[in-house]
Amino acid sequence: MSRASAVVIGATGGIGGAFADLLEEEGAHARVWRFGRSLTGTAHLDLTDEATIAAAAAQVAAGPPPSLVFVATGLLSEGEHGPEKALRDLDPAWLARMFAINAIGPAMVAKHFLPLLAREGTPVFAALSARVGSIADNRLGGWHGYRASKSALTMLIRNFAIDAACTNKRSIVVGLHPGTVDTPLSKPFQSNVAPGKLFAPDRAANQLLDVVEGLKPSDSGKCFAWDGSEIPA
Repeated sequence: MSRASAVVIGATGGIGGAFADLLEEEGAHARVWRFGRSLTGTAHLDLTDEATIAAAAAQVAAGPPPSLVFVATGLLSEGEHGPEKALRDLDPAWLARMFAINAIGPAMVAKHFLPLLAREGTPVFAALSARVGSIADNRLGGWHGYRASKSALTMLIRNFAIDAACTNKRSIVVGLHPGTVDTPLSKPFQSNVAPGKLFAPDRAANQLLDVVEGLKPSDSGKCFAWDGSEIPA
């Protein structure tokens, strides 16, 4: 098979940008496609606008099939809204926004990009997840919308893994928890991060790529942390 391509959705974010840079530096792919909401022209992709996702997929479909699709997006706070600390903080519009970006958006990317994955080798579809989305690991509560939307993403990843195996039994669909990375998403919450646990974007990208490169088909449908450990659903 000729060299496959790679796709990074959310390539203008800290993690997505660093990940795309790393892929280009390694030079293992025929092309690294970068898409993001703040990009213009054919590189523009808005998770809340399926037409832009479909248009991006059509571009990729015209070239070498992707062996890697990485959805490097996520929403934790926006404007006056942030993680809920109590039931009284629940707001239906904010909950819907969280689900739109953290679960529905990646689902629409999967709808259009999973069918494009290379039929040979072990192609990977990965989406940024979060440890707080684990139901089994939830001992603190709070952050209702973020936890629930990431938990929904975990279920979708499991579903997509089953679906992808119908066309390529060696395909891999996973969620990736990057740890706490020094990006605008985590900026308001970095004061509680333990020393040595706040990662620069380029380090986070290297760690995540190491995890991706170590995945096996039997890992499909699961979520993994930056250190390669499996996160329970």
